[in-house]
Amino acid sequence: MLRQPAFGHRLKKLRLAQGLSQTALAGEGMSTGYLSRLESGARQPTDRAVGYLAGRLGLQSADFEEPATGSLAHALTLASSTGSPDAVVALRQALAAEAHESPVLRWQALWILARAARVQGDHTTERDCLTRLVALGDEVGVSELRVRGLTRLARCLRSIGEITPAVDAAVQAHRTALHENLGVEDRATALLALVSVQAEAGRTGEARGHADELTALVRGRGDALFAEAMWTAAAVRMRQGDYPGAQACLNDALERFDSQEDLILWIRLRLASGRLHLQKMPADPAQAQHRAEEAEAALALVGTPALRQDLTALKADLAFATGRYDDARALLGELAADRPRMTYRGQVRLEILRHQLLILAGDPAGVQGLRALAQQAQEDANIDLAAEIWRVLADALTQTTTPPTVPTTAADAPTVPAPAADAPTAPAPAPASAAGG
Repeated sequence: MLRQPAFGHRLKKLRLAQGLSQTALAGEGMSTGYLSRLESGARQPTDRAVGYLAGRLGLQSADFEEPATGSLAHALTLASSTGSPDAVVALRQALAAEAHESPVLRWQALWILARAARVQGDHTTERDCLTRLVALGDEVGVSELRVRGLTRLARCLRSIGEITPAVDAAVQAHRTALHENLGVEDRATALLALVSVQAEAGRTGEARGHADELTALVRGRGDALFAEAMWTAAAVRMRQGDYPGAQACLNDALERFDSQEDLILWIRLRLASGRLHLQKMPADPAQAQHRAEEAEAALALVGTPALRQDLTALKADLAFATGRYDDARALLGELAADRPRMTYRGQVRLEILRHQLLILAGDPAGVQGLRALAQQAQEDANIDLAAEIWRVLADALTQTTTPPTVPTTAADAPTVPAPAADAPTAPAPAPASAAGG
């Protein structure tokens, strides 16, 4: 039997979830005053009233029973404590059904849903959650929530290749963190986002300055924030051609960060290290293989589709770097058969490698494909990636016996933005996917 006040609370949630006013729900068969008293718990519902309201909402009378997992607070507790797929699904459903709940509760729910999407490599869903989360941060008016939402949104936008809005979000987060004098964690995470998007936009001089600021801020730590900071600093150094500096930063993170704190991050650090060993001059395929084996062993414990694709991509790079071109083609075919869960940059790396293999096979479509990728990256303001693709193309053409037609005059040559004065031009890497994470 439906009893008050539980019935009234559930009725109001279901009405608001459908965006109905009391007048719209009451219709011609019920007064708004009576409906208001039902929602407040002042009147006990009759079977006739319950049947009428269920019909107006397109539900069954049993739907007015409050489900055990229907509360947003309850679903939030379960998702926070277990993180299981079922708990995440229940949280998503509870959030959809309880859109009137407090902004802080909804912010927490969206944060967890965005994180779950990121782990699965579903960056589109992550972006949608984070966009709503940033708006809620403005509504709540808490500086920490605003900075955290903008920071994660910037990193997500970078992952899907939307560089200009990523820079805007990161700059806004960094300025707010400084202006509000927030704690070390919030200032450091804002810097993490700012450094990564500046590097992607080709602003390596600014990125290097902020990376140095970041590493100074986390000095003495050994947690996940420290590990991500050193990884980010390594990525900037790689893009400047400072491979020894990049190796030192990554080694520091690899040695001091414990897998028990965050095994997924521990795996990603090893994948990043493997890519670095393939890109540096001279390359070190043996060390890259070692890091790939470490990551693969850990993936047996905490494998996600996105991480498995990252590992397969590293193996394809390794096969290409060691001249095992048929193996590289097979690994690319394996990745093509699966739903892509990698970042925008990771997916472009796979396309670069595929076109490199076409060039080696004498197929002119490889040259055309690399040019198209580079031009698209430039249009997307992904300057660093565009410059990398042009370098890969130039390197691939110099290694072919009879290269296809290439620009022979300055007027014909593609325009590649010049590196910053403090960013020395890096030698062209053999495998295209070796740039930092």
